[in-house]
This record gives sequence, C-alpha cells and structure tokens, in this order.
Amino acid sequence: MGEGALSNISLAERALRIRRHALRMGEVQGQGYVGQALGVADVLAVAYFHALHYKADDPAWEGRDRFLLSIGHYAIALYAALIEAGILPEEEIETYGADGSRLPMSGMASYTPGMEISGGSLGQGLCIAVGMGLGLKRKGSGAFVYNLLSDGELNEGATWEAAMSAAHWRLDNLIALVDVNNQQADGASSAVLGFEPLAARWEAFGWHAQRVPGHDIPALVAAFDQARSLQSPKPRVLICDTVMGRGVPFLEAREKAHFIRVDAAEWSLALDALGAGRTP
Repeated sequence: MGEGALSNISLAERALRIRRHALRMGEVQGQGYVGQALGVADVLAVAYFHALHYKADDPAWEGRDRFLLSIGHYAIALYAALIEAGILPEEEIETYGADGSRLPMSGMASYTPGMEISGGSLGQGLCIAVGMGLGLKRKGSGAFVYNLLSDGELNEGATWEAAMSAAHWRLDNLIALVDVNNQQADGASSAVLGFEPLAARWEAFGWHAQRVPGHDIPALVAAFDQARSLQSPKPRVLICDTVMGRGVPFLEAREKAHFIRVDAAEWSLALDALGAGRTP
C-alpha cells in the first residue's frame, strides 16, 4: 500500500475527502461526471489506502500494483484518489479540464502521473489489463493489476473476450472491479442490456466472483483481501453495487445523473452535505 495508508486517517475519512476533491474539481467546470465520482469513492479509498502497493513519489515504480481506469470518464474520481494519495498535488484541482492541465476530463496516461492507461473507448481496459497481467507473470512479478470498469461497459463484447482470455491464461494477479450503479448515457444499464445474474456470468467465464455493497467499507476491505489472498489460479472480480451521487442527497435523487450540470449555488450545498463547507 502507499505511504499514505500508514497514517491514522480512517478509510471512511479517505472516502469523504475523495468526494470533496471531486466536487471541487466539478465546480471548476460547473459540470461533469461527479455522480460517478461520489459513487465510487469508497471503492477507491479501500483500493488506494488498503489494498494497492505503490510509491506516491514514484508513480512508475516497477514493483507497483497497476490500477487501470477503463472508464475514462471516471477520471475525476481517480484524480481525486491520486490527490488524496499524494501522487498529484491538491493545488491542481483548480486546473481541472483546462487547456494544458494534467487533469483532462477523460483520463489520459500521457498527461497524468498515476494514470496507467488512456481510457474512454469502453471495453478496452480489461483487454489491456489481461496483457499487463500476463506480462507481469512472465516477468515473475508479484504485482497485481486492478481494472475498474462499469456495468454499462459490460455491453461491449471485447470485455467478455478479455474475461475469457484472463481465465484461459490463469491470471490470478488480475482483479476486476465492476461499478454497478445501473446508469449509462442511454439510461438505466439494466434496461439498455440486462446483465444479471452478474456474479454467475463472471463465474461461468472462469472467474472467482464476489458481490459486495460498494459503500460498506468493512465489506470492501474483506473482499479486496480475499481477492488478493485467494489460492486459486483464477482471475478475480469484485462486483460493487453503488449509488451515483452518494453522500449528496439532492444528487442521489436526480433522475438522470450520468453527466451532471450543477447550478452555481448548488456546489456549496453539495460540499455542505459532506460536512465540508469550503475546506476539504
């Protein structure tokens, strides 16, 4: 785990701070994929401050675990985690989405320390993760590869080709994280293309699957621990059920929250809902 994980800050507080960072970035543009960031914050807090091995001052350290953001539009969420982890400076929040910023609205590896791949073309992340996992195993590395993908991304056939390949190559160093918030650009994910029973589908493809409440930090910790310690030659998947806008009731209640536009006065209300005011 990173050096930040050695402090006495709780995982719940880390998740809260990740949410605050994301809201502050969203306020810079007045809009964005804020709902996803609020929803996945608990998963990212457990990933970066409990499970992952990395060095904040050396994001390219060869021994690191790789965290791949397949869903590039979740970049605001990952930036918030990288800021909290000390990989990115907090001052860069004010540059979010600006020309020349290291924090573009869609994640790009060439711009941002700690961003392993350029996401955005959905269905590609797990494919890349399979290649990374296979390469690390052949090098004798003990590092894990994590890949965050979404329920909407399960519509992509390449995702399931990658899932089948991972099982074929016995990639027990690969951990997929599926954010199930039942929302994509065209509406409810389950209505666009049904994906249940999701755990059984992954298991049928040869994976070890766990389904966990995505806002239950002790449950997430146990699931991450099991995924890392499992003595089985299978890739592993954590299916995390989350609520978009988590922690900000008026954003949770929005009927369509894939890309949120927030009125200028509402940003302060959102931060207040997190008990933050203007100070993270």
